[in-house]
Amino acid sequence: MYRFFHRGGLAAAALALTAFAPLSPRATTQGQPSVEPQFQSTTVQYTLRTDTSNGMAFVGVGGDIDGQTNPTLTASPGDVVKITMLNGDGVEHDLAIAEFGVSTGSVSAKGAWASITFTATQDGEYIYFCSIPGHRLAGMWGKLEVGAVQSADPEAVSIVRDPTDLPEPVSRRSAQLPKVHLTAEEVTGLLADGTSYLYYTFDGKVPGPMIRARVGDTIELSLTNPTSSKMVHSIDLHAVTGPGGGSAVMQVQPGDSKTFTFKALTPGLFVYHCATPSVAEHISNGMYGMILIEPAGGLPEVDQEFYVMQGEMYTNQPFGTKGQLAFDYQKMLNEQPEYFVFNGASGALATDDHALRAKVGDTVRIYFGVGGPNFTSSFHVIGEMFDRLYNFGSLATAPMAGVQTTLVPPGGAAIVELKLEVPGKYILVDHALSRLERGLVGLLYAEGDDAPDIYHAGPAQ
Repeated sequence: MYRFFHRGGLAAAALALTAFAPLSPRATTQGQPSVEPQFQSTTVQYTLRTDTSNGMAFVGVGGDIDGQTNPTLTASPGDVVKITMLNGDGVEHDLAIAEFGVSTGSVSAKGAWASITFTATQDGEYIYFCSIPGHRLAGMWGKLEVGAVQSADPEAVSIVRDPTDLPEPVSRRSAQLPKVHLTAEEVTGLLADGTSYLYYTFDGKVPGPMIRARVGDTIELSLTNPTSSKMVHSIDLHAVTGPGGGSAVMQVQPGDSKTFTFKALTPGLFVYHCATPSVAEHISNGMYGMILIEPAGGLPEVDQEFYVMQGEMYTNQPFGTKGQLAFDYQKMLNEQPEYFVFNGASGALATDDHALRAKVGDTVRIYFGVGGPNFTSSFHVIGEMFDRLYNFGSLATAPMAGVQTTLVPPGGAAIVELKLEVPGKYILVDHALSRLERGLVGLLYAEGDDAPDIYHAGPAQ
């Protein structure tokens, strides 16, 4: 479900990258150019050739994988596996598998080779990759499947909030009494391809529904916690003036429902989240969203609006592990997440279903927030600048202009606007870019005519 459209470049490599520790070569043999590798008698043998003719990749040599790009290799538990890497391009490469602690070491001469030999000790899906900086990100990785590969819970559902799923502008209406009802839902959802996780959500999606009101409104908010829940849940809205942002009176037991009322005193974009201990655990598991309090005159009209939130997830299995994953409390305390996500799942906003889409000439507004619970985002759209930035989500101050990247703290928000002038694919990232390798990436597509006076390949015309 969460696969990119093509191999190569930032978008293609982000999803299937596993966390790994520094490696040292082990059980490695190497050779010089034009020397054919001499295989020993091992149970499973593969040869991969490096190729940089179209991005970066490994290409299978011989057997069933011949000519395949980044082929999936297979073995059974207990098999001795030998993988030989042939340097096919004269660029420095290596081949490593983190979980088995093996690496060929670097090989830079065209025609040279190196190999790793190890025992596949247990079932699972593992990633082989080139650890030379940038090569893995550019596409040099593939899978080794050992035995029966775990799969996601068959009952798991998508928890991704579509970025277009947000209310219409409040416009210039007078103050009213909006009534908002939310449901705390504990849902087994898809975290990545073949990977599921027990999420805590508002209304079954991450982030929770975007709430939209205007300054001066009196808002009646109800929260229901179904009898199927195993946890107490609550809500704390940063737009509320009052104890706990509402959470002081909104701790809801399973099978119960509570209501409170507050007046929207200050315009801005605000985060809301569950505030039941452990608060950080509930947030990490998906219980966050945003509430927009528009100024009395409304916001300027734009062509497209999108709703995007960032979070981090602390699983007790490494990034990329298949099957049903579980929350790891100690990793959360140590602030060592396995996943960073936009709208709840690894790479969710880079898919056909949930990528952002607009047209050349459109003015785009993104309501962006960080659920957290721990990490600040350096939000950036590669290839664009923010024509307007409502810093920290404030609508009581004038927006900034011409901003490249904005800092958004956990529990914070920003409103960014940009005009699309050149067609193509724009990548949403946290500019702490190593997080892209843990699933934090989105795509914004701009369709329309080329604009060679602004951007074109080649020399000036």
